[in-house]
Amino acid sequence: MRNTPSAFGATLVATALLLAGVTAIAAQGSPTMEHLVFNIDGHGNMPYAVSVPDGYDPDGEPRPLVLALHPGGITGAYYGSRNLRGIFEPGLRGLGAVMVAPDVPTRRWNSDVANRGVMALLQQVVDTYNIDRSRILVTGFSLGGAGTWFFAGQHPDFFTGAIPIAGRASDLDPEAFGDMPIHIIHSRADEVVPFEPAEAAFDQLEAAGHPVAFTPLEGVGHFNMGSYVPSLQAAGDWMVARWDGR
Repeated sequence: MRNTPSAFGATLVATALLLAGVTAIAAQGSPTMEHLVFNIDGHGNMPYAVSVPDGYDPDGEPRPLVLALHPGGITGAYYGSRNLRGIFEPGLRGLGAVMVAPDVPTRRWNSDVANRGVMALLQQVVDTYNIDRSRILVTGFSLGGAGTWFFAGQHPDFFTGAIPIAGRASDLDPEAFGDMPIHIIHSRADEVVPFEPAEAAFDQLEAAGHPVAFTPLEGVGHFNMGSYVPSLQAAGDWMVARWDGR
């Protein structure tokens, strides 16, 4: 499914300012956020944030789980939390999910250390919270978008949905994702990560009969991150429909 291109016409400004602006969302229904550390065997501590949705009941209805992978750029502890609050939680709040945002423990998400550490952290979260194992989503932006492709392809038995945003896609094997629904978001105006590979990935998955959707944006620069939130909201709705079998 290819969505109609969306034009936001937003001005390109610094990433930090955009994240700060998007974070100023009404507090009604806001989640509880904790900043913690997870020890990766043989590596050390990995800071991460966990967001627990408003109304969560450990004895109630199981909740979806979202792994949110931050982009490259600013370093410092809890950079994942900053992006979770600025992009992923506002975009996917409608899922009512527990969300986890680790800091990349190496320079990239597809390293052995990151793979081992993130998956061990997610298993701890699944064991700790009341999680619906049939609704586990991985999403990320830029570096995190590439990481989304990586984790989805490496762990199709764990993740049940993927939303790569402005992430580099290359050398994809459609069979690696099983029957996992994938919704790709990318802007034609992206000046950092080229648009064409994302479009080619969609075409390849669609030709293979894979459950896939594509939202190509118009006029949105790579660093205009706040303008991706409405498309992420729509992608979340699409994912729920796939999970529900609609």
